[in-house]
Amino acid sequence: MEQIQMSLDEIIKDAGSVAVSGHVRPDGDCVGSCMAIYNYIATYYPQVDVHVYLDPIPDIYKFMKNTEKIEQVDKDDLPVFDLFIMSDCHDTGRLGDSSKIFKKAVRSFCVDHHLGDDRIADENYIFPHASSACELVGELLPKDRITKEIAECIYTGIVTDTGVFQYQSTAPSTLRMAADLMETGIPFSQIVDETFFRKTYDQTRIFGHALLKAQRHMDGRIVSCFLTKQELVDFHVEPKHLEGIAAQLREIKGVDVSLFLYQSDFEGGFKASTRASADCSINLAEICSHYGGGGHAKAAGFNIKMDPEKAVEKIVSTIEKELEKLG
Repeated sequence: MEQIQMSLDEIIKDAGSVAVSGHVRPDGDCVGSCMAIYNYIATYYPQVDVHVYLDPIPDIYKFMKNTEKIEQVDKDDLPVFDLFIMSDCHDTGRLGDSSKIFKKAVRSFCVDHHLGDDRIADENYIFPHASSACELVGELLPKDRITKEIAECIYTGIVTDTGVFQYQSTAPSTLRMAADLMETGIPFSQIVDETFFRKTYDQTRIFGHALLKAQRHMDGRIVSCFLTKQELVDFHVEPKHLEGIAAQLREIKGVDVSLFLYQSDFEGGFKASTRASADCSINLAEICSHYGGGGHAKAAGFNIKMDPEKAVEKIVSTIEKELEKLG
């Protein structure tokens, strides 16, 4: 991966106030990268007024230092920051309410690993082939200043976004960084277990339900499933508890691409997630861009307002055409 000589110390130099934020519905990489940045500034730049803005985060990530200081944007009180740092996204549409603060900031910086040509920040550290935003944040920090608490944040994002080092985005540099983080004394095994593998009883039930509902297409090369809001209510789960279903569907033998939709608060529509197997050369980010979404070549998503059965039919048809091109 091409390297650019840049450091977080240079980015925050001369900034008296800093806002840190990430995408809506924050996952482990988003929370981890934002909290790593926040904790670094709070630890080594106590004179800087730093704030972190995120949607309410899942409880499994609240072990990270200072997550209790996460704020939600007050639309009636939008402060002007010297610097706005956005992590794990480079699209203001994905920032949610934080985009209002981004637009008012004097200067902005973006660190991200998603595909896309947008460079909306004044300075950018964007590498689509990186395993995670957290790995990129780790590159921006001096190794000798990464405390155990900061290391926990970075490690969490790396393991959750690489599927515990099994996805293709995992590079030798990813493993070397993980090793360095482990040397700080983090409870690495516990982090993996609590944030990636462990599920509640209700989560396990909805996973099983989703698998039972799964439908195969194109002789089993594509598998799809959708869940309605009523089903989430019946199983006592929220959208944040559905993380991992798309990846689990992809693990079915013979599947090249999985498609998972669940009804969200997006104008009554559905959120769609797609995943591709390691040996499938399809570009899901490109497919999802046609529906106003994006992401990575092997993992991407979008929102769609349509009857779920018709949506599945339409999306599967698009995926089928791309797979037929590949042979």
